[in-house]
Amino acid sequence: MSIRSIIIDDEPNNIENLALLLNQHCTEVVVAGTAMNADDGISLLKIHQPDLIFLDIQMSGKSGFDMLRSFIDINFEIIFITAYDQYGIQAIKFSALDYLLKPININELKAAVEKARLKIATKQKNTNIENLLQYIKAGNKEIPKIALPTLQEIMYVRVDDIVHCEASNNYTLFYLQSGERILVCKTLKEFSELLTPHNFIRTHQSHLVNQHFIKSFLKEDGGTLLLTDQTKIPISRQNREMVKSRLNTAL
Repeated sequence: MSIRSIIIDDEPNNIENLALLLNQHCTEVVVAGTAMNADDGISLLKIHQPDLIFLDIQMSGKSGFDMLRSFIDINFEIIFITAYDQYGIQAIKFSALDYLLKPININELKAAVEKARLKIATKQKNTNIENLLQYIKAGNKEIPKIALPTLQEIMYVRVDDIVHCEASNNYTLFYLQSGERILVCKTLKEFSELLTPHNFIRTHQSHLVNQHFIKSFLKEDGGTLLLTDQTKIPISRQNREMVKSRLNTAL
């Protein structure tokens, strides 16, 4: 299956390098066109109607995110290309989307293209992009939703509905305020990085807790958190002082 694609990046050297890597390592990807700004990228999208776009986040003038806002319906896959951009990467990860850091790693490029190929083959609606745009639009004004990929589907859950998360080998079990449990195909470490800025505390190698649901700090067993639903969460010895400090700061 050939994948019709376009590259949108404001640096010609980056476009040339990516096109070369695709030609050498991802032969199923056909580059139908390239653009150096968002407006030209929009025109190319309308002309070629690609399956996949490689989109730089930070461009002079309109950003990649600005470009996406101009579409009512997004029926193509996206692999973001970016230099380190903490906010942009946070938004992308929250929506379970793929991104590549410059300079591009060949193995990461091949993995991202393969994931896009599978989505294109099954013609899945790109609901992750919708979640990304909502995240960006809301900024810090609203509670964001996080994309949780399970074996059957991708669920979108408000961060403040998550009570705590528990590691289960290479999976993470989410406990929601409603009592629902969701087993997600990612490690707790990945979610810890995403959720810590949203008032979550990594109390233990296997536990991540939403501070809003902490009822009390129990002194038993060297330190345990009692949640509002009466769940007890262990605190590891190395995290004890950090947890105490975070809780005291929140008071």
